[in-house]
Amino acid sequence: MKLIFQESIRVNGRDGEEEKVIVDTTVQEKNITFPTDAKLHRKIIKKCSAIAEKENIEVRQSYTRVLKKLGIDQRFRNHPKNKGRARKADKKIKTIAGRLIRELERRLSPGSGYNNDLELFKKVLLQKRSDSKKIYSLHEPDVSCISKGKEHKRYEFGNKISVILTQTTGVITGALSFAGNPYDGHTLPAALDQHERLTGFRAKEATTDRGYRGKKEIGSTKINIPQKFNQKLLTVYQQKKLKTQFKRRASVEPKIGHLKSDHRLARNFYKGITGDAINILLAAAAMNFKRMMNKWKGSFFWPLQNLAAVLIFFLIKPNLKTEKVKMSF
Repeated sequence: MKLIFQESIRVNGRDGEEEKVIVDTTVQEKNITFPTDAKLHRKIIKKCSAIAEKENIEVRQSYTRVLKKLGIDQRFRNHPKNKGRARKADKKIKTIAGRLIRELERRLSPGSGYNNDLELFKKVLLQKRSDSKKIYSLHEPDVSCISKGKEHKRYEFGNKISVILTQTTGVITGALSFAGNPYDGHTLPAALDQHERLTGFRAKEATTDRGYRGKKEIGSTKINIPQKFNQKLLTVYQQKKLKTQFKRRASVEPKIGHLKSDHRLARNFYKGITGDAINILLAAAAMNFKRMMNKWKGSFFWPLQNLAAVLIFFLIKPNLKTEKVKMSF
């Protein structure tokens, strides 16, 4: 996948060889539903029943009718009259999940291969609302809860990714996935190292937002962060130049938007941490290839289309009859 991404940078030629870059982070959401404790406990019951059926274990009770009744009690939990009933139903479902896990532990043989699954189920049952490193999905336990301050989406469940963009041409020269939710400033050294490996040279300047506060220089790369200018240290020309760079930094935001809407970064369907790394590399490579295809289209096909339109116009023109149209008001 890295070779595909590197080739997408190479085909863009000199456009991908700029020494000034823009860096930003975003969240790559995983293919999971919005997690709640009640959902996870019901999934544990479903998975325990599937294991029992597969291993021909006859459990004491299937809880089919009980769960249906408890599901009715869980509805409309925000209504003042239903809050207590819903809370009791949640507690009962959690108790049933614990019973099934303990019964499977007693009945299953030691080498059955379900030990890891049962340990994961027990962790979900033991975790509390205020705990750190919580499990939000049974099939994707490495998912993290990330808040980027968006008004329409308070929490996102996935992992953090870093995107590096050339300042003028807009070629993506870095796309790196990070497990969990690290601080933006801590992702910068690894992202710049990846940019150097893929392009063959070190970026001289990197323009970021204020989320990268902490370091003004990493190796030989100067980090530009928007801040109040010191009038004694910077000339008017230098201030104007930096202002232009900070304005240009905003160009990474629509790039990330197109990666998500047009190149399948909005929802990651690949499995595990390896799948996170694969998805961002392929999305960035697709965008670079698309950019080059559009550039070739503009160079070769659009002039031919214009020429064809002119020829058609002159061929049809003799047959057109001009008539005066009287306008009545």
